[in-house]
Amino acid sequence: MSNSYAQPILRAAELGEALRVIGQLLEIADTRELEVDFEARISSPEALKPLSVLLPRADWFAAGNGDGSSDKGDDPAAHLPVRVQSWAMPPDIVEPLLRAVTGTPAAIRWDFRGWPEAPEAGLGTGGSRGAYVTLCVNARDLDLDEPATDHTVFVHVKQSEAERAPWLAARVGLQVIGDLVMAPH
Repeated sequence: MSNSYAQPILRAAELGEALRVIGQLLEIADTRELEVDFEARISSPEALKPLSVLLPRADWFAAGNGDGSSDKGDDPAAHLPVRVQSWAMPPDIVEPLLRAVTGTPAAIRWDFRGWPEAPEAGLGTGGSRGAYVTLCVNARDLDLDEPATDHTVFVHVKQSEAERAPWLAARVGLQVIGDLVMAPH
């Protein structure tokens, strides 16, 4: 499986602004197969508790020097910091996730069928590989290694269709604000 490439198009102090832009992007995407993936970097029991309630079967693994994981049946609170992940969820989980991660670096990725044709960029319809939008909450990067007080929106494209990212940004009245980077799985 190959990775997508992502480029940031917005940094916003307010989640509402970021969600508005994501909504505009989803309006132009083929969302007939829309689902949401989630990842968070959890450092405290207080941050872990609401996510454990919301996503009781989420996968997790120790992000520090420990080796604990959900695969081993360990208690995540005993292995902080941890990375919590959940895949292929319905889009209506987004609002509860955002309420649960206040102050915690997290990423919500909308996966869908494809991007529209971009004739000005010389591109046909994009397929599902590389058709994502990610909101990094309280983080500046997709790996969640750069904590922030603001939120970053990334558009994902195929590496061979890199010109689609600035085209998508322009469709929602923005421009790219950083480099195209390989997205983590």
